[in-house]
Amino acid sequence: MHAQTIRSAVFIASMAGLYLSAAMLVPAAVDFYFDNPDWRVFTVSSFSVGAVCLAAATATRGANAPFSRRLGFLLVNLLWVVLSVTGAIPFYLASLGLDMADALFESVSAVTTTGATVISGLDSAPPGLLLWRSLLQWIGGIGIVALGLLVLPFLKVGGFTVFKMESSDTSEKPFERFAVFVRAFFAIYIGLTLTCAILYKILGMSGFDAINHAMTTMATGGFSTHDASFGAFQSAGLVWTATIFMAIAGLPFSVLILFAVRGRLDALRDPQIYAYAGLVVVLSLTIALSLRLSQDESFGMALTHSAFNVVSVITTTGFASTDYTKWGPLAVVILFMATFLGGCSGSTAGGIKAYRLVIIYGSIRAGLMRLIYPNSVRPVRYGSVAVEPDMQRTVFLFVCAYVGIWALGSIALAATGLDVETAISGSITALANVGPGIGPVIGPAGNFSSLGDPAKMILVFLMLLGRLEILAVLVLLLPAFWRE
Repeated sequence: MHAQTIRSAVFIASMAGLYLSAAMLVPAAVDFYFDNPDWRVFTVSSFSVGAVCLAAATATRGANAPFSRRLGFLLVNLLWVVLSVTGAIPFYLASLGLDMADALFESVSAVTTTGATVISGLDSAPPGLLLWRSLLQWIGGIGIVALGLLVLPFLKVGGFTVFKMESSDTSEKPFERFAVFVRAFFAIYIGLTLTCAILYKILGMSGFDAINHAMTTMATGGFSTHDASFGAFQSAGLVWTATIFMAIAGLPFSVLILFAVRGRLDALRDPQIYAYAGLVVVLSLTIALSLRLSQDESFGMALTHSAFNVVSVITTTGFASTDYTKWGPLAVVILFMATFLGGCSGSTAGGIKAYRLVIIYGSIRAGLMRLIYPNSVRPVRYGSVAVEPDMQRTVFLFVCAYVGIWALGSIALAATGLDVETAISGSITALANVGPGIGPVIGPAGNFSSLGDPAKMILVFLMLLGRLEILAVLVLLLPAFWRE
């Protein structure tokens, strides 16, 4: 690979690390305000990380390489590695006594907005550390949307957005196209976070809880300030508010931008939105009816909790309002299958994503119709847009790789001594960036602290794979990628 490409990637990643070091001063100020000694940890971490990143940025400063696929692939991987490692330093140095494996797991879970945690006793944890977890997820959410709207469409491994559909310029000039909307994106992301926080506060959360949960709601991350997650708040109003904002966060931000900035109502007709909304409604009602019949729960309360947990899983947020593994086998199977689905492309959600499901359905339908009418021409369409064969192949390649890596991850986790239930659900919940798995160990009532270091490192790799859409990571393993 050309040296200029590597130097440019290192420079940009160093600048990202520098910004993250500045963000560490926010939890430092919070701990200082609450007279918690961990303010020193964040201050030392900030200046140490800042010094290293500044030195790296200075050493690699120069004319940037022209944006290319190789630079894009290298950059997205390097960015998430740098953010994960630098984000782990305060966890390692803080008073909770986490070792490096635990600190790295917590940091990767945060920046990938997975929401799995190894920390017990969140209710009494230092406020700065709780805020740092939420802030990392919120920053990770910004990076994920930028990744889906800007980089992945250019690299042709994901990010099938309205931008891609509207203009062929997106393929050649992703930065110019994205720059038109970047301020609108930040305004919408920050505005929705503030609105969510205000509503949480009005409906009964403390100010600190409201800010933390608003950030992790909009990032579809799911970190909470309580061990019981959203189960700590016995309020139907709070549960429905969270459900609505999680659902919004699972929508394509490209659509939200077009709707908010240009008043484009037609943008809401994106086929993946119909698929996403339809899955949420059908699965929520199915589980609610199951709870009403099997557990004699009132339909209103059953729908409240089923909708919350279905949306939480599909959007890969990972909040839990109760231990849904006690709802019976039907609910557990539905929520386990929902773990694979994900929200929309260009959102903060993970998973396979709704647009791929739409394309797969269209491809299968067109293939079956050609069996009946062999001489007919049946193009696969995404709404009114014909889906190119390259995109169809990429989607099927992604899904095959997704299922294969889930299976390999399950086998690897089982080899570390985990039971089958924990291994299978742990692999998919990390790959899909959901958070809680199934079972008593890593289910919604547990966490990942009891897992051994080898299992945690496997999960770290799976979280990064899932967040970067798998193919963007696997391409780095090809020798051809590194050749001139």
